[in-house]
Amino acid sequence: MNAMVKAEAVHKSFGPLEVLKGIDLEVASGEVFCIVGPSGSGKSTFLRCINHLEKINAGRLYVDGTLVGYREHGNKLYELRDREVAAQRRDIGMVFQRFNLFPHMTAVENVMEAPVQVKGESKASAQERARTLLDRVGLVDKTDTYPTQLSGGQQQRVAIARALAMEPKLMLFDEPTSALDPELVGEVLDVMRDLAQDGMTMIVVTHEMGFAREVGDSLVFMDDGVVVESGNPRDVLSDPQHERTKSFLSKVL
Repeated sequence: MNAMVKAEAVHKSFGPLEVLKGIDLEVASGEVFCIVGPSGSGKSTFLRCINHLEKINAGRLYVDGTLVGYREHGNKLYELRDREVAAQRRDIGMVFQRFNLFPHMTAVENVMEAPVQVKGESKASAQERARTLLDRVGLVDKTDTYPTQLSGGQQQRVAIARALAMEPKLMLFDEPTSALDPELVGEVLDVMRDLAQDGMTMIVVTHEMGFAREVGDSLVFMDDGVVVESGNPRDVLSDPQHERTKSFLSKVL
């Protein structure tokens, strides 16, 4: 199985604060890879490094065999130009905690925007595909609705459709349900389940342990900038080996 994502000794600091202290992991193509851990453990920062929203300070990150954000020449790394980074990002969809939809655009316009602006797709074909994607996330009746008229769960499903519109090979989810009312969480997780069944490679930072157990292929527990424990989600969640993992899970399960 080819690795879709490979992290080698990834370090990231913000000033004197070291947030990632040498992350090594691999995500296989088609895998649902869940990352859990307490707030401040570096989970979201690591996710942002994968599409170079944050620049790493040391180590290497590869997506589909390509070094992210840099080119390597004679063992030295040279940062890519913004345009080259943007080209890499096209293949990586990201869904944030906050939905970040354009408030002045309808649902269908939000989903169309990137294919038209970034890929130069015609408005007609982008609109047709946007409607198909909104149907896929169960919102075909909300195509002409503005974000303020949608519930949080509906907004997040539009955000997922928007990320899918670029036909990414990898989807990153940064705690996609944490800003939602509890009764709306299920509708977003259902969409993510469908994506997983379709074989989409997904890295999911989440507090939803039920989702991780049921849908995840692999799980890592991160704390204080390191991977403490990793394995099959069902094994890690039911029989954690490390005291720190046990302590964390005893509070959230």
